[in-house]
Amino acid sequence: MGKGKLAKFAEMETFENVFQYPFSVIDNVPFEMKGHWREQYFHNDNPIVLELGCGKGEYTVELASLYPDMNFIGVDIKGARMWTGAKKALEEGRKNVAFLRTSIEIIDRFFDKDEVQEIWLTFSDPQMKNPHKRLTSTFFMNRYRHFMEDGGIVHLKTDSNFLFTYTSYMVKENNFPVLFQTEDLYHTEGIDDETRKILSIQTYYEKMWIERGLNIKYMKFRLPQQEELKEPEIEIELDDYRSYHRASRSPKKTAK
Repeated sequence: MGKGKLAKFAEMETFENVFQYPFSVIDNVPFEMKGHWREQYFHNDNPIVLELGCGKGEYTVELASLYPDMNFIGVDIKGARMWTGAKKALEEGRKNVAFLRTSIEIIDRFFDKDEVQEIWLTFSDPQMKNPHKRLTSTFFMNRYRHFMEDGGIVHLKTDSNFLFTYTSYMVKENNFPVLFQTEDLYHTEGIDDETRKILSIQTYYEKMWIERGLNIKYMKFRLPQQEELKEPEIEIELDDYRSYHRASRSPKKTAK
């Protein structure tokens, strides 16, 4: 680990808006704020919104700036990146922002029933080889159900045609209400001003995909609590380009 990363990790230990619970910690130290984020950290009754796989935390901080009457928590395991957003939030005095460094596989250990109202998935790894690792898989949807209110909103913003197509089938298979969907966000007409304001936030990697000529896709749907979830059984064409840590792969993959 480079000296820069070590310095960031050391500084993050002093950040009041960062909570660090990787696998090695959470098994031995219970997270006592589960179910109590509003009263113990945010000190308000406002809705809670998670950004899962937040990277540098740009989206988390910008959303918090746009919506001071909502609480935002960025979640990622990579602390050296998270440091950027956490530090910016502190410097800007944003009391409605927190960051949780942990693995998303155990996200339901940190939030209690009905505690979260919305989830953002911004440019998640499509995990073309492993459906259970896709953040829009039924595996994760079941985890989100443990702490989201009934009909809570999930936002997906992605450059990946594979992930967008998979999620579209997953949503259709389980009859989730779709509130908005587009395969070409920045060339779609009729988007209302409020939605356009939110979607205009662009992370470093989003700008990179746009510069490469990739369409940005967006979907917004509700996650009901009822009914057992079904994983779609379909073949999806794989992304044929190299994305952030994404290797080129073979032409077809069966989603199971």
